[in-house]
Amino acid sequence: MKVVSYNIQYGVGLDGRYDAERIADAVRGADVIALQEVSRNNPQNGGRDMVAEMTALLPDYFFVYGSNFEANVGSHVNGGRAVTTMFQLGNMILSKAPIQLSRNLLLPRSRSISALNFQRGALEALIETPLGFIRFYSTHLDHRNPVERARQIRFLRERLFNHALEGGGLTGLSEVGLPEPPAPEAFVLMGDFNMLAGLPEYVELAGLPDHEFGMPLAADLAVDAAAWLKASGDDLVTWVDPKRPQDASRHKRIDYIFTNVSLAGNLKRLWVDAEAVGSDHRPVWLELG
Repeated sequence: MKVVSYNIQYGVGLDGRYDAERIADAVRGADVIALQEVSRNNPQNGGRDMVAEMTALLPDYFFVYGSNFEANVGSHVNGGRAVTTMFQLGNMILSKAPIQLSRNLLLPRSRSISALNFQRGALEALIETPLGFIRFYSTHLDHRNPVERARQIRFLRERLFNHALEGGGLTGLSEVGLPEPPAPEAFVLMGDFNMLAGLPEYVELAGLPDHEFGMPLAADLAVDAAAWLKASGDDLVTWVDPKRPQDASRHKRIDYIFTNVSLAGNLKRLWVDAEAVGSDHRPVWLELG
């Protein structure tokens, strides 16, 4: 099974062009796709409906989309009818197998004064896979404030590790004569975390390597797939500064794939697609077996 995470920057690549087709080409073939910065009516890409375009380009995938906010960008009255036009920005999950249950988790945020801040989210999707039922998350954390990222990580940890107690977006279905959806321990958490490995918000989620035993395997910590598979170096760069794409000092690893400890033994290979130029980010792939 292969999964991929890609922050698609509303379809605008390093060359400044909008091109949804090259985005779709970069992720096609994965069993589960997690996309971030998927927009509708976004002034920065000509108001494209990226949900419609991505589903048209990937017609053999089931999908869910979670917009984290809606902002009026031209709602008006036309011939006596109200036309609602809202800018939406959020996360998307596409899957070869049907998505059984989904919910959009809105992450904690604070009001910014001098820098743009918007509502972030983590889209959850329950999918039956060859490895059993797994919860998949397409996640996008704050880009400007490590304290806010830490709050968002703590909120996510509670959802990730208390799932058996909370359930997903819908429980108690026996009341209407339907089977109760599974609440699996297994999860794959993917996305743009806007954090560097080893910094406090990362440690909050995945821990720190021990001098003797390396990265910990613990039920209350997520497994950084790259660290577990000992991937390192320039091959893990996931973000390139579009203003200075040739400046290696501006290349960073801020996109990750984490799993819970029960899937650690299933992690086979992780790689970053350095050839993809459809965004300022690069797709991160993980193979599980």
